[in-house]
Amino acid sequence: MPAAQAALRWSLVIPVKRLASAKSRLAALAGPHRADLALAMACDTVMAAVQCPRTRSVLVVTDDARAADAVRGVGAHVVPDEPALGLNPALLHGAAEAVRRHPEAGVCALSADLPALRPGELDRVLREAGHRERSFLADAPGVGTTLYTAAPGAEFAPAFEGASRRRHRRNGASELVLGDVAGVRRDVDTLEDLRAAAALGVGPHTAKLLGRLGL
Repeated sequence: MPAAQAALRWSLVIPVKRLASAKSRLAALAGPHRADLALAMACDTVMAAVQCPRTRSVLVVTDDARAADAVRGVGAHVVPDEPALGLNPALLHGAAEAVRRHPEAGVCALSADLPALRPGELDRVLREAGHRERSFLADAPGVGTTLYTAAPGAEFAPAFEGASRRRHRRNGASELVLGDVAGVRRDVDTLEDLRAAAALGVGPHTAKLLGRLGL
């Protein structure tokens, strides 16, 4: 891919599941505030994504009315999850809408639980992704994936959940190996993940909620 593609701008597609079923492994920590915590992390993710210089637009795929209102408030467009068949079909649905709106932009699937995401870090990842037709970034443990990209005209074939790093590599996507992008790799499913994100520095929505929880 030509080096000029490094200047490519991106439509970011972020899936947000129904809050009532989100982040079940954080129930012991958050108790009745579990849905609030999931929403706070999603809002911080979206806010950082919107502020990234290479972002063309941010589309959140969700059927949760509360989440939809909240992410609109931090700059996202909302796409209903019409397939309602799980994560990867939701991403494909969102990507199709992203291409319809901005065919000149690349498409980037981004996890919604990156509360320590920084616009500058995301910009570095997307700049590197601009040199590849399809690429992905592994999560902090090195098993899953937090980001997957496809350049304009390239097949968008996300394979998130579980051991997705191996699947994305097997499907021909290039792995992005970058230093100093810890916030893009630090998704949160467990208390240990949340502590690691807090050590990096979380966004204002998550920080406020953690304060309410006394953490």
